[in-house]
Amino acid sequence: MIRIKDLPDDNLFTAGHTACPGCGVAMSIRNAIRVLGKDTAVYVPASCGVVFGTTFPYGAWKVPFFHTAFENTGACLTGMKAAFEKKGKEVTAAGFAGDGGTYDIGLQSMSGAAERNDDVLYICLDNEAYMNTGIQRSGGTPFGAWTTTTPVGTKIQGNRRFKKNLGDIVVAHEIPYYATLSIGHPLDFIRKVEKAKSIKGFRFLHMFTPCIPGWKMDPARTVEVTKLAVESGMWTLYEVENGEKRITYKPGKMKRVKDYLMMQGRFRHIGEEDIKKLQMWVCKKWNLNYKEKGAPEVCEIEPPVEHHAVTEEHREMHGP
Repeated sequence: MIRIKDLPDDNLFTAGHTACPGCGVAMSIRNAIRVLGKDTAVYVPASCGVVFGTTFPYGAWKVPFFHTAFENTGACLTGMKAAFEKKGKEVTAAGFAGDGGTYDIGLQSMSGAAERNDDVLYICLDNEAYMNTGIQRSGGTPFGAWTTTTPVGTKIQGNRRFKKNLGDIVVAHEIPYYATLSIGHPLDFIRKVEKAKSIKGFRFLHMFTPCIPGWKMDPARTVEVTKLAVESGMWTLYEVENGEKRITYKPGKMKRVKDYLMMQGRFRHIGEEDIKKLQMWVCKKWNLNYKEKGAPEVCEIEPPVEHHAVTEEHREMHGP
């Protein structure tokens, strides 16, 4: 396995890009491409990555770079790989798409490439909203979060639906490899990127990438936030290789979800009832992933009156 000190100094995603200080997407791209190496061709759809990485007339990428439409990542990766094979070149075709371009707009294209088991690497940079276009809610937005399309007012208090289980959707295609990653756990991150590079067929890396303006957080605390997401159970580090799921990092002691939420302005409004709903969702997920109940002082809570995604406010506004 590659060690951190063995990573090449010649960064293939250079300094000088225009990402926000502390951007989780930029950190993830930079570290992933260092592991993937120069024999990589990159596709990036409409997203922050294409804006801050290719600000005309400059470009931060030192590998071949392609960009077309928002929804095309899966299809474009398939075409890129076929073209390089036709030329007799062994190249890793890697796509870096956001959660909006994966959970929602690009789901069909991704599903097609996964179903065909095309020999490509799909990377989802999950910052839990459409950040590039104005912080709109996506299928990856967590319950209770403020976005510009799930505002905080008298009728609703942020997003009223829970985060879509993208992992199970992707794994259901019976692909060779799926894994979740966090820049707060660099050894786990490097190992998974290296493994994905070595496997043939469709591989999917799901990276947790905090957004400074979208999450309304301190840019100096990006890594701290990613670590707390894992320690609280909001994000789980695991991999599924040929159908076999394996937890790759288990927190020593479960932290409260509230500690994670309060580090971000997008949850500043959240009340105790909504915190309970989110904590119950996390405790259920913790039980499924780690095969044990969460910490008693965290998970032994009284259920709120309504603890699922469809609330009375939602019914009043949209119907049952």
